[in-house]
Amino acid sequence: MENFTLNMLEYESIKQELINFAVSYEGRARIEKLAPMEELRTIERAMGETAEARELLGKGSSVPLPSLDGIELVMSLMGTGYLFKEQDLMAVSTFLQSCGQLKKYIESKGEAAWQIGIYASSLRDLPTVRQEILRCIRHGVIMNDASRELEKVRRKIEMIKEKIGKRLQSVMSRYASILQENIVSVRGGRYVIPVKKEFYRQVKGRMLDQSTSGQTVFMEPDDISALQGELEALQGEEAREEAKILGYLTDLVEKEADEIARNIEITGTYDFIFAKAKYAASINGVPVELNDRGETVLREARHPKLLASMVPLDLEIGARYKTLIITGPNTGGKTVVLKTFGLLALMVQSGLLVPVGRGSKFSVYRGIRAVIGDGQNLEQSLSTFSAQIQSLVSMLREAGPHTLLLIDELAAGTDPGEGIALSIAILEEFSRKNATVLVTTHFNELKTFASRAEGFENARMEFDAETLRPLYRLTIGRSGQSYAIEIARKLGIKADIIARSQHIVSRQIGEGGKVSLWDEIVPESERKSEVAQNAHWRKEEERAALTSKEREKEQEDTPAEVSEGKTPPVKFEVGDAVFVTAFGKIGIVCEPEDSRGIVGVMIQKQRVKINRKRLKPYLKKEELYPEDYDLDIVLDSKENRKKRKLMGKRHVEGLEIIRRPGEQ
Repeated sequence: MENFTLNMLEYESIKQELINFAVSYEGRARIEKLAPMEELRTIERAMGETAEARELLGKGSSVPLPSLDGIELVMSLMGTGYLFKEQDLMAVSTFLQSCGQLKKYIESKGEAAWQIGIYASSLRDLPTVRQEILRCIRHGVIMNDASRELEKVRRKIEMIKEKIGKRLQSVMSRYASILQENIVSVRGGRYVIPVKKEFYRQVKGRMLDQSTSGQTVFMEPDDISALQGELEALQGEEAREEAKILGYLTDLVEKEADEIARNIEITGTYDFIFAKAKYAASINGVPVELNDRGETVLREARHPKLLASMVPLDLEIGARYKTLIITGPNTGGKTVVLKTFGLLALMVQSGLLVPVGRGSKFSVYRGIRAVIGDGQNLEQSLSTFSAQIQSLVSMLREAGPHTLLLIDELAAGTDPGEGIALSIAILEEFSRKNATVLVTTHFNELKTFASRAEGFENARMEFDAETLRPLYRLTIGRSGQSYAIEIARKLGIKADIIARSQHIVSRQIGEGGKVSLWDEIVPESERKSEVAQNAHWRKEEERAALTSKEREKEQEDTPAEVSEGKTPPVKFEVGDAVFVTAFGKIGIVCEPEDSRGIVGVMIQKQRVKINRKRLKPYLKKEELYPEDYDLDIVLDSKENRKKRKLMGKRHVEGLEIIRRPGEQ
């Protein structure tokens, strides 16, 4: 799956929550590597293991999972010649003990753990290694009976210490009057007595240290000097014996390196599975039925991060239709639908349990791609529209029967006429490739298209028209509206502007419903036929490419049509909105019709000359603009308007307005 999509759908955020439930570094490493799978059987097994672990947790079982504290360091030093310290070997012993406990726990569950139980059979608690470590080391200290040699040397050390202690008592009694304190200290591993500085020369011995203030001198009396030399020799022998024991235990552990590594892997697997189970319990996740037929049904589904606030989602796709057009007002929850569907699909294909109701099932998708929210790329200076188109290019290339595509506000941020046409063409291509598509839009034309095209279906986010509050409930089979005018009124837009908006909208409504761009471009009888649609567009392109002689011939035909008693043609006036059939776009008349029937039309700030036969009335200027409205604001450039205003006031030498072909 694409990283951009995973981040957009908050998949990585879910993994971070999972990590919090792991107890070992190996379990956390497994979660960090977690990614959606694409094989049905593999996903079913992973989900089954998670469900089984959750059942065990639900029965109140406390799972003895090893924490692996200290084991990572031990494994990293294996075979390097490093001599393991007491704490390293104790970590190994504790880990092996935990492996034995985990194995007994899983085996005790019998059929309740038939899926995850298979891993426990490979666990080895290595009793010989563990018993030897415990015989030699306890509480982090090497025991006297770890070896005979060590026991002998430690006995001698105790005897020497006892002699030193007795002689020190005699010395301190003799020098009691000049001692700073009546205590024995140790400096450099040797016993000393604290003597007042001014009297230290009275003590026969060596000065080994003095206090920070300089008032106390630490003296090693000659009476114990020889005994202390003997003690140091014995302590050196002790260290050599301890090193032999640690070397023996290190060798034992390294011989079982492969078994220990396998134990780490298995306990990491159990940590991983039970972390998924604990997370499932925290979101009330359940297993779902899987299929490879492209059919997904959500019942009472919730986004894992919106469990308390989200209205449960019911949605199905893939059986009767594979493309769902979702409409409704802004902040109505359309984007949440896409994110919930996409994230749950990713979680399911990762072997996770998801917060859905009974009857839910998921198709396994070979690829999941999403374009949601503001995709604006500031570093590449790309607009939201451009960034979305780049993503759509990849989607069109990768789309197939097992692909899930989630698109938020398709073709938004560009000219509505072109955006609608582009949206329809893209959705048709996705449909031809049999991809599963969920798309949100505000374009009414897409609603009409979805209601008539095979394999498409409408859905809407419900909205309370009285309170103007979104209900966040999805209804399949019906299209919604944006409620822009109602919301604008609620927020204080002037009444006359609201009335004007409603008047313009009403003009777009015919006997059978809204008149859409799609209705005007292609007759209803042709909409289901791709061949007929392509033929229609070729015909319009041919008309647009007429030579000047053919255009002149068409223009000579006009008077004859009038003379035969036909209805006089509509007179186009500057400021009228017209539909240009040759381009499939809406334009504004900027130059009146000439003697040859040619009309100047401005389309997206570009002036073109069009034969009147290629124009259809759309809206009269009186319906578009208030009375006495200055049309130059629409039809002329800001620079030219400034020049014209200046010319109206006085003569300016050299000032002129030059209009180039195609320039506004």
